[in-house]
Amino acid sequence: MAESLPPTRSRFPGSGLAKGLAVTLRTMTRKTVTEQYPDVQPDLPPRTRGVIGLFEENCTVCMLCARECPDWCIYIDSHKETVPAAAPGGRERSRNVLDRFAIDFSLCMYCGICIEVCPFDALFWSPEFEYAETDIRDLTHERDKLREWMWTVPAPPALDPAAEEPKEIAAARKTAEKLAAAQAEPTEPQTEPRPGQPTGPTAPEAGAS
Repeated sequence: MAESLPPTRSRFPGSGLAKGLAVTLRTMTRKTVTEQYPDVQPDLPPRTRGVIGLFEENCTVCMLCARECPDWCIYIDSHKETVPAAAPGGRERSRNVLDRFAIDFSLCMYCGICIEVCPFDALFWSPEFEYAETDIRDLTHERDKLREWMWTVPAPPALDPAAEEPKEIAAARKTAEKLAAAQAEPTEPQTEPRPGQPTGPTAPEAGAS
């Protein structure tokens, strides 16, 4: 059985204290890197994943974000309303109306799946991070709060000049160019024939081969 070694001791008494003081003196002359938060706000990257903002006008209550969420932290309630026919003789339509959209940020792991799968661009990343609460139940934020965070969502980065133009923009530009070209074409005025002027094809002149 191996014998336990005695604890190692410094050769000179007080050498540990001297080393600590040496580190303190060495770092006293360096520039501090500590940010005095909250007096000084941190400089966050432009696409920081803070919280999720809701653009309510784009939400169609398709429930895709809630179904794909791995933590089941999105709660959505809705009801159906009947929309009258747009034209006489048409059919009435039904549409979903959003009643509640809430996210429990005590469960959210900020994976961003809900933002990626949203087909109508109703969810966006906001760099806002100051939403701490003293009670965990207060971390479930309703749609009013999620809508306020939309004002803190940064603008999307500019496209690469060498990137291909999106298909939607290209199609819209072609349609606009066609309409502009159709409106710019001068229309030839149609003159009515004078009295006695033949309206049919003229006979070939004599001597013409």
